[in-house]
Amino acid sequence: MAEPGTTPTPAPAPDSAEPTPTVVVDGVHITYKVHGTKGGRGSATSALSRIVSRRAAPGVREVHAVKGVSFAAYKGEAIGLIGSNGSGKSTLLKAIAGLLPPTEGRVFTRGQPSLLGVNAALMADLTGERNVILGGLAMGMSREQVRTRYDDIVEFSGINEKGDFISLPMRTYSSGMGARLRFSIAAAKSHDVLLIDEALSTGDAKFQRRSQRRIAELREHAGTVFLVSHSNQSILETCDRAIWLESGTLRMDGPAEDVVAAYDEFTGKGKDAKKKS
Repeated sequence: MAEPGTTPTPAPAPDSAEPTPTVVVDGVHITYKVHGTKGGRGSATSALSRIVSRRAAPGVREVHAVKGVSFAAYKGEAIGLIGSNGSGKSTLLKAIAGLLPPTEGRVFTRGQPSLLGVNAALMADLTGERNVILGGLAMGMSREQVRTRYDDIVEFSGINEKGDFISLPMRTYSSGMGARLRFSIAAAKSHDVLLIDEALSTGDAKFQRRSQRRIAELREHAGTVFLVSHSNQSILETCDRAIWLESGTLRMDGPAEDVVAAYDEFTGKGKDAKKKS
């Protein structure tokens, strides 16, 4: 206790510089089976024989999509996932979202991750308006919150700039319009962890700039954003950190500029850029 007439010495503030982890991926392996058509379906007799003998069907192969990946993501980060086609990026996002259980290892997340992909589930036969309402409710917003944010969602998507498309069924939308509306719905609320899988690649340049600003806002509200994109420029403009997956393994994790430069060198794009300059 301070003596009378003296000013108490304030207690030291807690160390707020310690980063808060939002996602921890610990030695994750993901293996799944792919059912091909190689060898044809075969007869009912041969199928029954396989069931009795427990032999695998022809054309079924096992894919080891993610191989021992470990990393931690922190509050306020935007992380780009890069790598060749089939490197395990989308598979890893599904595991973080809780949609695909790891074969080995564990994934820990803070809050409920939200996965936004090009094929995010909206109802093709319902109007854009109904999809905004249902999509907002599916993300945990109340009906009042959806009503309050409805106009902003539609305006952000830009799908009404050339007509009253919001009142038309989603099946009448172009792929770009659908992707913009999906992102606009997902971005209408803050997320502890937002996973974006190529959902911005079909938007025009104007919408991509708007999306990048919104991602920055989401990060400021204590969120963590993962972005999968084939556009390394989008990764550089949106993310401060990048993770490079190749053939299911974690090849590099660090500042986005360094990781993208190493990936471009690996794919030959870096050499092409030097030749042009």
